Amino acid sequence: MRNLLSMEHLTNDDVMMIIERAAQFEAGELPALAKSYQVANLFFEPSTRTKTSFEMAERNIGCTVIPFDTDFSSMIKGETLYDTVKTLQMIGMDAVVIRAKEEEYYKELLTGIDVAIINGGDGTGQHPSQSLLDLYTIYKEFGSFEGLNVTIAGDITHSRVAKSNATALKRLGVNVRFLCPSEWSGEFEAHHSWDGLLEDSDVVMLLRVQHERHCADECFSKEGYHEQYGMTFEREARMKKNAIIMHPAPVNRDVEIASGLVECERSRIFEQVRNGVFVRMAILETILKGR
Repeated sequence: MRNLLSMEHLTNDDVMMIIERAAQFEAGELPALAKSYQVANLFFEPSTRTKTSFEMAERNIGCTVIPFDTDFSSMIKGETLYDTVKTLQMIGMDAVVIRAKEEEYYKELLTGIDVAIINGGDGTGQHPSQSLLDLYTIYKEFGSFEGLNVTIAGDITHSRVAKSNATALKRLGVNVRFLCPSEWSGEFEAHHSWDGLLEDSDVVMLLRVQHERHCADECFSKEGYHEQYGMTFEREARMKKNAIIMHPAPVNRDVEIASGLVECERSRIFEQVRNGVFVRMAILETILKGR
């Protein structure tokens, strides 16, 4: 692993290697980097969890985090992403974590660039580090993937989390089902009601309704969505005994999930945030050791 761009590029062995290393970090094992590396985080879309989680992970494994403010970079003046990353390479950067609005923005960086590229989210394409932390969360809970039923519910067409997880979970032997309004299914075949999904789901993974990616004049009712597709108290009560609720966050409370369920016993929403630091430590260490 010299870069992390898409879950489609990882094998099952790659995934399990990251999961096992994340577990070692969570157990208190120290990082194994021979030197300190220089890393910058280029986030061209808003982020709380991913950006700060990467920054914490970078510091935890001994990296020097070089501040980069996208609002005051030369890209505002018209500089290309390639030229920006090439400049950071020549200054001495070893790796960059990038979130951008454009899908597959990283393709222009695969030739002529000699820093590690870690995709922190590309438009509505992929979000591999989120997928890996979701997989780690599921693995910690169940000890395996084979034969699990995972229902992914919400704004499928705009969700890089759904696309990343669908790729990885299916390859690991998980039965993945999708639930969403018909106009939000995108490339996936989806259910449009909870019938036949809820009672046998081991994991219900809720997705944020991405209001910023919908047309401004689109009619949307928060109450109507919650009633038809959200995790209500009544639906939570029907879930199987050991099933868990996940959400990549940020959460629209009382839209995707009732506010009182965000921290309920079966919710792993904030545990996912915690797990993300260990997983990103594992990602960074693996990539930097390979350079």
